[in-house]
Amino acid sequence: MLDYGLDLSEITREAALPDLLAEGDDLDAAVSAEADWSRPTPAEGWTIGHQIAHLAAADANVLLAIRTPEKFAAVLDEDPDAVAAEGAARPRAELLERWRAGRAEAAAALGEIPLDQAFPWYGSQSTARLAVTLRLMETWAHGQDIFDTVGVEHRPTDRLKHIAALGVAGRGLSFYAAQLPLPTEPIRVELTSPDGVVWGWGADDAAQRIRGSARDFCLRITQRRALDETGLAAIGKDAKAWMENARVFL
Repeated sequence: MLDYGLDLSEITREAALPDLLAEGDDLDAAVSAEADWSRPTPAEGWTIGHQIAHLAAADANVLLAIRTPEKFAAVLDEDPDAVAAEGAARPRAELLERWRAGRAEAAAALGEIPLDQAFPWYGSQSTARLAVTLRLMETWAHGQDIFDTVGVEHRPTDRLKHIAALGVAGRGLSFYAAQLPLPTEPIRVELTSPDGVVWGWGADDAAQRIRGSARDFCLRITQRRALDETGLAAIGKDAKAWMENARVFL
């Protein structure tokens, strides 16, 4: 199965890749200004160091999948908590440099390969279009944990549109993970961008709807906020079930 069977046609690498780089730079500035990477983050058992180590490991896995796909299967047996702990145990300067070099190398590789070139990923095969968007989503989501920890505003930008589009396209993952049947009725999603523009997905005349800010939607689908901690309005049984069980990863 390619790209988990998701329709990602509206996401372009030309737009998403620079946004991935910019999101990484914003997070880099925040963690570089924080001397104590042992501070606990909202993710249970994970410090700032764990978060950065996880991102660095994911970038390394992207490179492995692209360059030596025959070796990627070994990654599937790794314990993410153990990998993050091993990375967090490294000196701060070493881990920071590893993350910087790795994210730049992964972004370059994703920008160079043909868009239709498939490579192995967790439970599927991925392409550059999906991988760039996944890296952006993960950088933003784990970055949110860090911004929450250090008490610095995670400024919302139009980069959120890629993450929101991924969340809309991957609606079925939320129902699959919750062992719920996939709804047959359409659900309209209308999200207000940081600039006040409304982004929309789905049939205009759909009875079931989700409305709110793009930031709140992205916080919800990445499970960084509970539904009642957002300003999202879910109208209809299926829309509510989606937001109650929202996720953009398995």
